Amino acid sequence: MNPKISKELAKHRIEQAKEDWEAANLLYDKQFYKSANNRAYYSIFHSIKAVLSLEPIDFKRHKDVIAYFNKNYINTEIFPKTMGRKIQNASTIREDSDYDDEFVVDANKTKEQLNTAEELIRLVEEYINK
Repeated sequence: MNPKISKELAKHRIEQAKEDWEAANLLYDKQFYKSANNRAYYSIFHSIKAVLSLEPIDFKRHKDVIAYFNKNYINTEIFPKTMGRKIQNASTIREDSDYDDEFVVDANKTKEQLNTAEELIRLVEEYINK
């Protein structure tokens, strides 16, 4: 892949991550916590995809994207190890929010997801702009 094209794709994906984060905040403000968790997770996911767009690699399944990111970016400490746990937590909460009718989430748990997404966006932007 052309490095210039991949950098443009990375920037596009991080903009999508920011948009998802903004939507998550709007949903949070309306106390739609399950939906806010979904958008916060997608903000995280698109941030990770922004990093991966700098490589000639892509995956169809979310778990493969996260596993690759953890192996190549978290375990090597390009990104903080604590972020790996936060990403896994966000993935679990998103799945529970989307698919478990009995899952109850509160404002504090959702705020954690928003904070994780915001932190990862910042870290990814720094990484992309190096």
